[in-house]
Amino acid sequence: MAATPRPHPARFQAFDLLATMVAVVDATGMVIFSNAALEDAVGLSWRSIEGTLLCQHFVDADALENALAGARGNQFAALRYDGQLMRHGGGIRPVHIIVAQTEKAGEIIVELLPLEQQARQEREERLADQTRANKELFRNLAHEIKNPLGGIRGAAQLLEMEIDGRELREYTQVIIHESDRLQLLVDRLLEPHRHAQMMGNVNIHEVCERVRSVVLAEFARGLKIVRDYDASIPEFRGDREQLIQAVLNVVHNAAQALAERIAAGDAQIVLRTRVLRQVTIGKQRYRLALELHVIDNGPGVPDSIKVHVFSPLVSGRDGGSGLGLTLAQTFVQQHHGLIELDSQPGHTDFSILIPLP
Repeated sequence: MAATPRPHPARFQAFDLLATMVAVVDATGMVIFSNAALEDAVGLSWRSIEGTLLCQHFVDADALENALAGARGNQFAALRYDGQLMRHGGGIRPVHIIVAQTEKAGEIIVELLPLEQQARQEREERLADQTRANKELFRNLAHEIKNPLGGIRGAAQLLEMEIDGRELREYTQVIIHESDRLQLLVDRLLEPHRHAQMMGNVNIHEVCERVRSVVLAEFARGLKIVRDYDASIPEFRGDREQLIQAVLNVVHNAAQALAERIAAGDAQIVLRTRVLRQVTIGKQRYRLALELHVIDNGPGVPDSIKVHVFSPLVSGRDGGSGLGLTLAQTFVQQHHGLIELDSQPGHTDFSILIPLP
């Protein structure tokens, strides 16, 4: 027997495609629509939810009643607060609640975000703000550093031509070499912002294979790189060289963190590709997204730098420049994606998310 279709206006149908929980209530707070995500969270069908007061599904009913009253009285366009959603049969789920007016009088929309999802959105916003700030910082630094740096190097070269002593020439060579090193550092900081993207069709597994061969050539013994690919992932539009560099930076960073395990001969990096559906990246909803995991069995990222691991000049390794992950994040963000980190001793997972067509 065919399922009875929902008796709702077409304007509500899009809510069923969302992974976030959504309810539309009338002026009394009675549910006139609940989407599939809310039904799953509450553990009831839409027939059991609709027609009930939304407040009765929350631990603190008064807080939601006050929020709905404020919306009815036009006290705000949207109100946010944290609450606890109750599940039929037992269980409580912490959520971030957004109460907003709709264009139709007498209707209020209530959106519920799991608190971990809300934290992720805030983290993504911070990363985007950080990238924009870094871009301006790098440009200003380049201007302030490059000109005097060129003068210092030129003066050292002229001085070297005028002196005879070998020991003194060693000093001028130190000045020249250090000037070149700083110049290279500035160039690396500016690299993501210098050139326009060269867009083309990208096969992520060709990218992974290229990176795998480069890293294994450097770490020929003691390191195993495991392939765990989803062959159904389609090609997408992107800058192939930027993505190779981004993935290479992440994998190379993982390989360097595995120094002790490489010496012991049991170091392992897993390259895992999957397709995610209905993904939100930077407040934008995508139907499909590529998820590339770079997982290693190393010591993990130190707690002291976890929050700042994508910031420039932050490194957990002696002698590291702290630019590899910064550049990787920038390249991925230029593809409307992001890189996330989950790390504990013995398991570090950098996951790269990129929207798919």
